Amino acid sequence: MSNRHPSGPSLVFVVAIAENGVIGRAGGLPWRLKSDLKYFRSVTLHKPILMGRKTYASIGRALDKRTNIVVTRDRAFAAPGVLVAHDLPAALAAAEGDARRRGTPEIAVIGGADLYAQLMPWAAKLLVTRVHARPEGDTLFPRIDPAKWRETERREQPAGPGDDASYTLITYERAV
Repeated sequence: MSNRHPSGPSLVFVVAIAENGVIGRAGGLPWRLKSDLKYFRSVTLHKPILMGRKTYASIGRALDKRTNIVVTRDRAFAAPGVLVAHDLPAALAAAEGDARRRGTPEIAVIGGADLYAQLMPWAAKLLVTRVHARPEGDTLFPRIDPAKWRETERREQPAGPGDDASYTLITYERAV
């Protein structure tokens, strides 16, 4: 899959990353950011979303108004409201077909770390919530190489009601 193919949808990573690179702890998020969940919904709504099985388990349900595609090698895995793909080519084919049917130019990749690492070479954009905290965690986001990514937008967000920390919304686009 090309990250700049003019006729096909592009891969957009949607991820919250702490200042120390942590994106998860014990199968969940190591913070609570209620206001960022609204942002997450707004940038993923009406798009196909790709996620690994552990990310799906941490969410606990299919997300509405999005085609949920779960990538897993577990042949017995099934969940209501999701498409199951047993490898990346099948997942990407399902997501591309859904994006075309919906008329959306983007496929949202929402985790986890393995999926981000495998798809990083094909990502066109990163929508990063930089969480201003340094929590303990066992799951890290791959390094964002400044030679390959350029920051195109930045918005500071103070902690609101239900938020454990302030954060910055950063958009990166592939530089090369």
